[in-house]
Amino acid sequence: MWVVVTHWLNVLFMIMMARSGIEILSAFPKFYWRDDCPPGREWLRLSKKVFSSEPRRPWSSLDEEESWNPVIALPGRKNLGLGRHWHFMTLQFWIATGAVYVAMVFATGYWHYLIPDHWSIIPDAIRQIGTYLHFELGQPIAGQPFNPAQKLMYFTVIFVVSPLMILAGAAMSPAVIGRFPWYGKLFGGKQGARSVHFLGMCFFGMFVVVHVLMVILHGLPSQLTRIVLGSGQKDTTLGLALGLTILFVIFAIQVPLSIVSLRRRRLVQHLTGLMVDPPQRVLSRSFSSRQQYTDADISPYHRVNGYPPTDPAYEEMARHEFRDYRLDVGGLVKHPVSLSVADLRALGTVAYIAKHNCIQGWTSIGKWGGIPVSTIIDLVEPEDEAKVAVFYAFDDKGLTEAEGRYGHFYGSIPLWLASKPQTILAVDMNGGPLPIEHGAPVRLRCESQLGFKMVKWVRGIEFVADYSHVGMGQGGWREDQQFYSNSAGI
Repeated sequence: MWVVVTHWLNVLFMIMMARSGIEILSAFPKFYWRDDCPPGREWLRLSKKVFSSEPRRPWSSLDEEESWNPVIALPGRKNLGLGRHWHFMTLQFWIATGAVYVAMVFATGYWHYLIPDHWSIIPDAIRQIGTYLHFELGQPIAGQPFNPAQKLMYFTVIFVVSPLMILAGAAMSPAVIGRFPWYGKLFGGKQGARSVHFLGMCFFGMFVVVHVLMVILHGLPSQLTRIVLGSGQKDTTLGLALGLTILFVIFAIQVPLSIVSLRRRRLVQHLTGLMVDPPQRVLSRSFSSRQQYTDADISPYHRVNGYPPTDPAYEEMARHEFRDYRLDVGGLVKHPVSLSVADLRALGTVAYIAKHNCIQGWTSIGKWGGIPVSTIIDLVEPEDEAKVAVFYAFDDKGLTEAEGRYGHFYGSIPLWLASKPQTILAVDMNGGPLPIEHGAPVRLRCESQLGFKMVKWVRGIEFVADYSHVGMGQGGWREDQQFYSNSAGI
């Protein structure tokens, strides 16, 4: 019965992970093997939209997003934040189910049915496949429930592809690969891991199709009865009815998940966040970015995410090369300051080469130079009750023009994250002054987090006890408007 229970839980959780994974994919439906991600060089594109790296017309990576139907995506319709919430929450239940299953496999001796004990199973499995192609059913291995092809496939699914999916998923986490850059290189970089993860999902999908076909060919009533009631049961009518009922319930559950996610997005953000956010905070707090790539690794092309501010005051400063720019730093601090770009540089700058990880999925490696935020913290001396630094951007009305939502962009990070060595206020990029499209004159860089946390075009910093009174109280513009998680280490 433990096989029966874990089997059906697997069906439920893998459907939810596949659907939420498709929602995540819709934000950047392109696949690369290298982390440069130049437009037009993807090995697979699941979109009709075509963009060029040539500066013919301004475009943002947000323009690459697709809106996919809720029938296949969870929740669908451009809800990347909630898709990630569902994916990471379900992942925890799937891994827990798998851990129980594997533990029982070895505790009961069931592993003898799943793990090959001789290389001869490979040619035996090939012959078994030939038997199926001749429209004949093969016989199970003597004393075992599965034939060679089935045994080899179950071993591959359980002990090869499933762990590989988890490992590839970890290689897409900015906190993990920031702390252990060598780990991402095992997959050829984050884009390699992303491609492997996608191919693994395709493998699971093909496995399910063949698996269901085998159940039908070997006798649907009897096989479904074994899957529902366990081996040795003879009442195929009850087994068939119960199996079809379980399948109906599993698929029926998907409907309210989509409806509630689309109609009550803030509620879903908070409820799923109860399980999603704590592991992300632990990951971010435990791992400090230690990236230091070489000049040869710098990407020749770096996507722009978001259009420059249309604020008249900002445009005027840009025309004068930001000579009149002032960064106001205040809030719960002992020494509020107002700093020009020259003042910031005089505090002392650092430089490093790191990988930018956009929440949409694309990556790029660049050289960033700027002032450690810890230096700003030492300068202004926050009060004891100050726990969060809020970074305000110039009014960025063009940021999500296609979606019709406007407002001042802002983001927040806890002070322990602001104090990390590779958390800086960047004023330089790739050996020159920071370009306007990438956040000039000042942008936040926080290399263990996803890109949306790195506020561009920063106009001020406020130290606060918490962010509940800022904006809509979720910790950032994207958290407010697009239901992202405030923790972004994954």
